[in-house]
Amino acid sequence: MNTATQVPPAGGPGAPAGPLPPPDVFDRMCPSRGVLEHVTSRWGVLVLGALHERGYRFSELRRRITGVSEKMLAQTLQTLERDGFVLREAHPVIPPRVDYSLTPLGREASRLVAELAHWTEERVPAVLAARDEYDARGR
Repeated sequence: MNTATQVPPAGGPGAPAGPLPPPDVFDRMCPSRGVLEHVTSRWGVLVLGALHERGYRFSELRRRITGVSEKMLAQTLQTLERDGFVLREAHPVIPPRVDYSLTPLGREASRLVAELAHWTEERVPAVLAARDEYDARGR
């Protein structure tokens, strides 16, 4: 029997437990919600936005995203790498050098995030005006 064409038995290692339900980000059990949380987290948005510009070394990325701690940046990069958005490339040189860039999936997500970030920057005056109006009503 040709083992190259055999299909592993159902329920074997790596086999799904059954058909996946359709994605529904509003369902707390849907994996898409976790992915959305990673992409749209405070630091996830900024990391994807920065890497949309170009690849960065860790220290450069930390300087680009002011206010992020080293620990939070490392955790965010690790999470985005695990999800397949970020590529981490360690170079065997002294001193050690690690470069971060986007995968094809990461480039797709970063385009959307960058568009939202630019929209946000452009709409700050309208948001500030809305806040002033709200505050003036005494709520």
